[in-house]
Amino acid sequence: MAKTEFYPVDKSRWKDLEKLFGARGACGGCWCMTWRLHTKEFNANKGEGNKKLLRKIVYNNEKPGIIAYVDNEPAGWCAAAPREVYIKLERSKVLGPVDDKKVWSVSCLFIAKQFRRQGLSTELLKNMIKLCKERGAKILEAYPVEPYSADIPAAFVWTGIPSSFEKAGFKEVLRRSRTRPIMRYYIK
Repeated sequence: MAKTEFYPVDKSRWKDLEKLFGARGACGGCWCMTWRLHTKEFNANKGEGNKKLLRKIVYNNEKPGIIAYVDNEPAGWCAAAPREVYIKLERSKVLGPVDDKKVWSVSCLFIAKQFRRQGLSTELLKNMIKLCKERGAKILEAYPVEPYSADIPAAFVWTGIPSSFEKAGFKEVLRRSRTRPIMRYYIK
């Protein structure tokens, strides 16, 4: 049985996050910045610029996510922050606010290829719930993609799939699109 550990990402774990994301920044130079920036700014920073922006967040001790290790190897990432941090969510017709409650949003799940389809996403989410609770969150919200085929490319499920969230205790609260439910976890 593999030894799995989870830690909030701070500057002591930056090199491991770099290793996990690799040269492509997890996917297409994103570096987990797509929802934090306006499209024009995101595209202008794609790659190295987005990496520097995420590094600045990490080095400011904001703990933007959790990194998972499997047998001491960086294996997965889950990001979450107060919804207002993710400026693109505010403009979304499909993922716009459900109500006026303060929520934290799970914006990204990234699992290294060799660790996919092993339940790591669910375990990352369970650990993210704990971290968000420690940071004062009352509601954790997520925007997974409903797979429309069995072989959907990993690049299209960077927000996770509903079954992972359901296994972590999230419930669907609204669906404005066939493939994009809004799910919540109420922290006790």
